[in-house]
Order: sequence, then C-alpha cells, then structure tokens
Amino acid sequence: MGLLCLTVPTGAACATEDEHIPAKPGVPNIYLDLRTTYATIPAGTLGLGFGNTSLSAAFEALAAQRGATLPNGLPAAKSIAVDLPLTVDVNDRVSLYGGVSGSSADIGGGWSSFDITSWNIGVQADLYQQNGGKIPTITLQSTLTQSVPNEQGMTNSFNHVLEFDYALDEDETRGWLAGVQYTHTDIASQLARIKPNTIVYAGGYYQWPSDWKFIGRLGVQSFGGAQLAGRTLAAPFTQPILRLDLDRMDDSDNRLFGITAQIAWMPKPSYQVTVRTPLYAVRN
Repeated sequence: MGLLCLTVPTGAACATEDEHIPAKPGVPNIYLDLRTTYATIPAGTLGLGFGNTSLSAAFEALAAQRGATLPNGLPAAKSIAVDLPLTVDVNDRVSLYGGVSGSSADIGGGWSSFDITSWNIGVQADLYQQNGGKIPTITLQSTLTQSVPNEQGMTNSFNHVLEFDYALDEDETRGWLAGVQYTHTDIASQLARIKPNTIVYAGGYYQWPSDWKFIGRLGVQSFGGAQLAGRTLAAPFTQPILRLDLDRMDDSDNRLFGITAQIAWMPKPSYQVTVRTPLYAVRN
C-alpha cells in the first residue's frame, strides 16, 4: 500500500495554484521489456547470478524433479531463456511489471523444446531520490517468480535487490553504485531444499553525451547449496561475480537497447549474455 502511494503525482495537489504550469504527461510508459539470454552453467550448480529469475526457476525445477535420475548430480548445461515482462513506469519513482518466461536447455542430449517455464511479478521503487543532495538514491526491487507447470517439485523464488546510487553530477550521468541481492527459494517437495543466494556488490556508471550508458558491477556471490533426499545436488560456494551493461538511452533516459555480459564463478566460471530490446506501446 505504501508503494501505491508513491504513484500519486506530487503536483496533483498544487494544480489549482498555478494553472499556467504545463501539465506533465498523464500516461505512464508502457512496454514489453523483451530480454533474451544465453548462458552456460557448470556441472553441479544452478542458474545463479544477478537477477536470473527465469534461469533459476528452470534449473531449480530440474533439480527437484529429475534429481533422483541424475546419480552424478546436475550436469553441465547450456540455456536460452526469453523473458517477457509487461512493464509500466507509473512515474519516475515506481515501475510495476509481470509476465512469463520461456527457456530451452541442453544438458548433453541436445536442446529441449522451448516451453514456458515460469511467470513473475514485481515492483521497483525509489525509496529516496538524491536530486543533487548528499544522500544517494535508494532503490528497492522485489520479484516473485514461480516455475510452471504447477506440480510436485515446482519452485517459488523471491528475489530482492537493494541498491544505493550516488551521482557525481547534477545530470546523474556518472556515479557510484553499491548494493545487495538476496534470493530465497521454496520447493514444493519435502525431500528437496535450496538454500538462499546472496550477492554483495559495488560499481559505477558513466553516460556519454551520445546517450550510451555503461554500468559495471563487481561483487561476491554466496550460495548455500541444494540437496535432494539428503544428497548434494549443488555444493555451496562463495565466489566473485562480474556484470557489465551497455545501454542506449533516449533524451528522457528511457532504454532503447541494452546488452549485458556476466561472468560468475560457481566455482567454475559461468558465462551469460543478455540482449534487451524494449517494445514500447507508450514512451514519454
């Protein structure tokens, strides 16, 4: 309910004070935030990393449902995932999103058919905005992801990201980042368990006058492991993780195109590339 209060335009109460002030656009940004991801996943682990809700859901379900038929644990895998969240930027502080994700995986016997593997809903909100002050912008993002179909072994993942953004100039074209991501997963099985995954990171960003924006994040990922019927499917680890983003923005800081590269050691390296191509129905 508190987040919904943020959606009320701050100028609404002052509209009668000065009717000569131009009205802001009343329609929020509405777009399909299409994301296509290719990832390699080492043997004995899950699809972990920054915001990997669709990959995690697919491989967590695989671990719970097929663990008994994989005596050597989870094999090395390749995966292609497509996320289709419908996103509404309610204002410059709050975004709501929800949609489905599909994926196809190759665990050594060829690529599986491409199927819908999860759905998700979430919210991203600026709890505080710097606006030229000394306190950094504080952003909270929370996402619920559920694997499909809804049957024995299905998973519910709760992903929370708290990030601090300290801008070094008034236009917020360069600055420093720091944050933490926490992921908790529940499995619909009394025999299986996946422990939480936590990432602590720091980084920075720079946006050129041409509206290309680079963001780098370097952190440490700590995973508690996964078990099935007392047998270890994925061993716990604490290893570094690196994420690099390059985005093309417009003059209003709407993303037009983006590409993300990630390397996560689990403890062997896992490589991931994501292409973002937002499809706008309304863009202010």
